Amino acid sequence: MSRTTPTPAAPPLTAQLTAPTRRRRALVLATALLTWAATLAPAAAPALAAGFERGPDPSTSTLDAARGPFAVAEERVYSWRASGFGGGDIYYPTTTSEGTFGVVAVAPGYTAGRSSMAWLASRIASHGFVVINIDTLTRSDQPASRGRQLLAALDHVTSSSGVRDRVDASRQAVVGHSMGGGGALEAASSRPALQAAVPLTPWNLTKRWSSLQVPTFIVGAENDSVASVRTHAEPFYESLPAALPKAYLELNNASHFAPNTTNSTIGRYTVAWLKRYVDDDLRYSQFLCPPPPPSSAIEEFRATC
Repeated sequence: MSRTTPTPAAPPLTAQLTAPTRRRRALVLATALLTWAATLAPAAAPALAAGFERGPDPSTSTLDAARGPFAVAEERVYSWRASGFGGGDIYYPTTTSEGTFGVVAVAPGYTAGRSSMAWLASRIASHGFVVINIDTLTRSDQPASRGRQLLAALDHVTSSSGVRDRVDASRQAVVGHSMGGGGALEAASSRPALQAAVPLTPWNLTKRWSSLQVPTFIVGAENDSVASVRTHAEPFYESLPAALPKAYLELNNASHFAPNTTNSTIGRYTVAWLKRYVDDDLRYSQFLCPPPPPSSAIEEFRATC
């Protein structure tokens, strides 16, 4: 009986391929699998804009402190060097390690000088702003004139001052007391590119501001006998457009001159408003919305949250 030698079986296809060919095919397969898996993964959420954050995370205690996180220096603007306003003091952070800063102009009230608002101007600067605290051309200047002077002061800081390189000229705001507060409304009305306005116990014969486009925070005082909230601060606030970011704070048991001395309530909410709308810093929204309830310091707080 004859014996037949069996034919050996063919090796598997993968064994027939050379090593380089196997590696190339494995790479192609792996790439295809990764591409397919990527189509199944949910799209990443877009990152939220951080605005122009300056300084550490805020808290009520840091806002109520006499000074914020930035060391501040001063530059004097003598009246003979000022164009369109009466001179003043510029307060500015001593460091630019976090970038440039928004600029704020502050005006005093009728018959008052810049010293009446120095506490607030320097306090705002210590939270990361360049602030010019002005004297007016005359102490009897009316709100329209004070509004023009606030704008002239902003222009001085951004174009002529020794600290102009520290300033982001696209981010500007105005603050004022009494007729200076009325001036802040005038300035915001004539320069809608401003990012914020803060009239403090404001006085103005114009009662309606329905065309104003600047986020505005108005502070009134319950016992104000000079610019009663019923004839000034409240009508001003109520006339502002409903869609505009706006807020109204009425200080409990306070007089017209409350902004002329250190006041932690004014300091807290003025800084929070400027940080929120000049710096677009959403970390400060928590202090404004929802509106804080009545307290020993606050008679009323309204806001378009």
